[in-house]
Amino acid sequence: MSEALFYLVIFLSNIIQGITGFAGTILAMPFSIHLVGYDVAKPVLNVLGIVAGVYVVTGGRRNVNVRELKRVSIYMAAGIAAGILLKHVLTGYDRILYLLLGLFVIFIGGRGLISMIKYAVESRGKTGAKGGREERGEYIEKGITGGDRCLLMTAGVVHGMFVSGGPLIISYLSQHTKSKEEFRRTVSAVWIILNSIILASDIMAGYYTAETIRIQLFSLPALYGGMLVGGVLYRHMSQTLFTVLTYVLLCLAGLSLLFK
Repeated sequence: MSEALFYLVIFLSNIIQGITGFAGTILAMPFSIHLVGYDVAKPVLNVLGIVAGVYVVTGGRRNVNVRELKRVSIYMAAGIAAGILLKHVLTGYDRILYLLLGLFVIFIGGRGLISMIKYAVESRGKTGAKGGREERGEYIEKGITGGDRCLLMTAGVVHGMFVSGGPLIISYLSQHTKSKEEFRRTVSAVWIILNSIILASDIMAGYYTAETIRIQLFSLPALYGGMLVGGVLYRHMSQTLFTVLTYVLLCLAGLSLLFK
């Protein structure tokens, strides 16, 4: 029964993954740990993240922001190495780490929702001819700051430990991509690169057993089913609704970490 519920969790979480390009793993991880244990959940969900990334990027490579992909991958790769090491050092303190991560994720999601509400209120009464480019919804290319670098490295640490660094990446990429299409394809390309690093680490750490591989194979239909449904929903979603859903999912992901 636990294994069947695990496949159901994968299906439901990957509907969200298919819509946004992220959140699948962080929503699935807390439940999966309870159902099949960390040593199975981490490697299985990590590989599913790679497969999901390939699924989203295929057919839309031109929409990947290569510049931001390189930035995110370089800084997060450094953080992942530290995260894998910290996971071994801090064994036994997982609950505290999840609690802190959950609170931070809720803060990011809540701040994003509040900013959108304030923008909507301030925009009322303004004509399209007034205001700057940002007020009219146009994208302005941004450089990377010291805070951005710190955020991405922290995301790498979290991803190396729990394969759940997505919310921190989203807080960066949502400000550095110009459309929901570019955002979704770019963040999916990030998973292909970074989760491949973690895959190599998991293999060397001995996470892959015959039972893990069996569960991995059985989980693929649930993944593809969820991604297919999510892709259909995504095509009928506006940019505003997409952004709101992204921030709401961050809050839900944070709550799931608090109650893991």
